Amino acid sequence: MPFTNSPTHSLASRTPHAAKPRVLITAGPTHEPIDAVRFIGNRSSGRMGAALADGAAALGWDVTLLLGPAPIAPQDSRVRVERFRTCADLQGLLTARVGHADVLIMAAAVADYRPKVDPSAFNGKFRRTDQKLVLELEPTPDLLAQVGTTKRENQLLVGFALEPRQEMLDSARAKIVRKRIDMVVANPLETMDSEFIEATVLYADDRANETLAKAPKKDAAPWVLGLIAREWARRGTAASQAG
Repeated sequence: MPFTNSPTHSLASRTPHAAKPRVLITAGPTHEPIDAVRFIGNRSSGRMGAALADGAAALGWDVTLLLGPAPIAPQDSRVRVERFRTCADLQGLLTARVGHADVLIMAAAVADYRPKVDPSAFNGKFRRTDQKLVLELEPTPDLLAQVGTTKRENQLLVGFALEPRQEMLDSARAKIVRKRIDMVVANPLETMDSEFIEATVLYADDRANETLAKAPKKDAAPWVLGLIAREWARRGTAASQAG
């Protein structure tokens, strides 16, 4: 399912550069079904994405949050929330929404693999036996990379990278190149399902990294959004000078 960024239904032709961008945020885990009861998932809490959504709404930005099966939800009533459960669900929502966004913040922890099974084959739920159960897994689509191949010149794509601390920066830099995105917020593994974050922001143009010491995610969100706002404004200045 390809993503599209057609100017006919997006903001590609808006002038002058909007000071308050339309922002699309993804957050939370995916649950990839094994049968009607069981699934493969991860420990993503959705806290960071919800905090970013609240913070962006407080700035007066137009915010849509695509939220997975997480108990956390944004508090600001101005945030539009759409729910997904699987990678395929999120792919469909991104296909419908990304063309309208100026900024995509991909904070969701999307499964890299999903069971290659038809849940209906078990008549809803498979039964326990004394035999081993072998599941075949297949890779899920790389959603951020797909968006990166179709992004408009004036779109800002922001990814998140959760990596072992010792290889975090190298992995985040490789992610920028591989997925054709503009910024990556890198975090060590231990921040998953935590109320705290330690963040390093890397840029596609190799500018100096920005770092934030351990802080509550609700307090870190304004810092991340400040860097995004600065980048959005910088692009607007460059577009005005080019015009």
